[in-house]
Amino acid sequence: MPTLGPNRYGKAETRVVRVVRDGAVHHLKDLNVSVALAGEMDAVHLRGDNANVLPTDTVKNTVYAFAKEHGIDAAEEFGIRLARHFVTGQESIHRARVRIEEYAWERIETAGSARHSFARRGQEVRTARIAYDGERWEVVSGLTGLTVLNTTDSEFRGYVKDRYTTLEETSDRVLATDVHARWRYGWSDDTRPVPDWQHAHAEARGHLLSAFAETYSRSLQQTLYQMGARVIERRPEIDEIRLSLPNKHHVLVDLEPFGLTNDNEVYVAADRPYGLIEATVLRDGAEPLIPTD
Repeated sequence: MPTLGPNRYGKAETRVVRVVRDGAVHHLKDLNVSVALAGEMDAVHLRGDNANVLPTDTVKNTVYAFAKEHGIDAAEEFGIRLARHFVTGQESIHRARVRIEEYAWERIETAGSARHSFARRGQEVRTARIAYDGERWEVVSGLTGLTVLNTTDSEFRGYVKDRYTTLEETSDRVLATDVHARWRYGWSDDTRPVPDWQHAHAEARGHLLSAFAETYSRSLQQTLYQMGARVIERRPEIDEIRLSLPNKHHVLVDLEPFGLTNDNEVYVAADRPYGLIEATVLRDGAEPLIPTD
């Protein structure tokens, strides 16, 4: 006999852009918000009884209304406000999960006094996932699409070889990757001080970049660990960080047919296939709670 298992519903990918007009100086926030709700939902699945269902259209409207009523400072703060509203505002809703992507814009500086023009900043996206069950919070922040590259101080040798291995060892290579990072805060209940989300995110991002730049890399795995460890060591509010780093291979071009030497100067940037290195770095005693996928 079939039995209903875990379930949730909500509104996915509500795009909301919030403009704050401070005289001639404008400020811009650009979010993609997905809300999922769970609770007493057996009746709607088994009998089509909608008595406990808050329409997903209402969820969407709440995102827009909160952007107006409360503004948008940090993505994490906005997500916490939404999650609390849905869990405490509806008796049938016991758990809420809010996922947010934030797209970065930077101001276009001009000679005049007007400051209302912006340019999208690359492909980097700030992420946040907030889960709330009425008592406990789980906040996972992060970023994706942060492309980094070292032109030296990277090698790869001493690895296992079998009959199918053709890769030659190298003591000097280009190391490039697109950083996908998620980090979980130790904060989990309202009795503790709330982290400074903006500062913590900026600091974590900075430590990821510093560790990438400062590590002499013998493997991308080593670099990944140093990046995660730097965040854990320097940011006491963060208990866990999970990194996914594709190895964006840069292959030396054979210039000998043209009578030219290639002393680590000209490369082909290959987009696929790519090595994919993933790992979690934890604070001592912390549990690995960030999903691996």
